[in-house]
Amino acid sequence: MRLSRIIMALTVGLAVVTVPTAAGAAQPQPPAPGVTTDPPQPPPYTPQPTLTVNRPAINLGQTVLLTGLGFGATETVNIVVTVRPLAAPAANQAPARRSDGTTVAMAPVAYQAAAPLTFSAYTDGNGKFTRNYKPSVTGLLTFTATGADSRRVATTQLRVDDPVQPPPLPVTGDSLGTPMKVGGGLVGAGAVLLLLTFAWRRRQRFMGSH
Repeated sequence: MRLSRIIMALTVGLAVVTVPTAAGAAQPQPPAPGVTTDPPQPPPYTPQPTLTVNRPAINLGQTVLLTGLGFGATETVNIVVTVRPLAAPAANQAPARRSDGTTVAMAPVAYQAAAPLTFSAYTDGNGKFTRNYKPSVTGLLTFTATGADSRRVATTQLRVDDPVQPPPLPVTGDSLGTPMKVGGGLVGAGAVLLLLTFAWRRRQRFMGSH
């Protein structure tokens, strides 16, 4: 009987000691120093930079507004302008007509071109800039903007026309034969009329003498 009590007392003591230990093991343990348990976050989304002009086509002498978005904050943006010549207007490509009715195709005349031009703009704290630009040449202009620090690149295009149409090209060759032939025909007709006049006068004198 006494032994049973001793065994029961030991069992109760072990139970009292084991319960707090198991409860402590069930508690979440703090992470070790330098170890993070949060899932990895994706990098923040950065929109692609854009470059736009407020008008797609202008005449030489007018000004456009360039707007850049999505560049680095407070950085210098270098802009390079390349120019591709425009073809001559349709009126300048009209075929020349020969005296026999055939035509001669006129070669198109290219407008003025220029070497690449460069200038700079400066972004605000949001990576935006605006810049006025007045072209000095005609053609299809391509603007390429590059952030000096962010190295972000954007492009856009602008067509610049000449408001003054060039005069038609002079027509040479067989087209000059028409006025020359007309003039020669008039001279020949005049000579025939003169001979007829002389013959008529001689006939009148001959008839008058009889």
